[in-house]
Amino acid sequence: MEKIKVIIDWDENFGAVSDLVEGCVATGKTFEQVKENYASALTFHLEGLENEEIPKELSGKYELEFELTAQALLHRFDKILTRAALSRITGINERQLGHYVSGYRNPKSEQRKKIVEAFHQLGEEFLSVS
Repeated sequence: MEKIKVIIDWDENFGAVSDLVEGCVATGKTFEQVKENYASALTFHLEGLENEEIPKELSGKYELEFELTAQALLHRFDKILTRAALSRITGINERQLGHYVSGYRNPKSEQRKKIVEAFHQLGEEFLSVS
């Protein structure tokens, strides 16, 4: 089964796009909504391709793999975790995290990696609770 990478970003709402499928985009107020909307938009987009060639990755069974930008990831958890808590688990200054959430600044790839790893570590700690 092919995995199709879909990037989710944030700018007043969540937006999804894949480099593999030009012109297919979706938005949503929540992370779950944008995932559902993108899956529907992709199905609609593929049905509408008449004389255009469908990418081979999409001609058989495929699975959508969603990757959030740092801004989308931080926004998704902004109401759940305080920036102070995020600063403690990521080691990134609270003010800098605020810049990332607002889109004023974009983190370098190593900073994004730090953020993702911190969320993974936090998730593992939650899973260890019995």
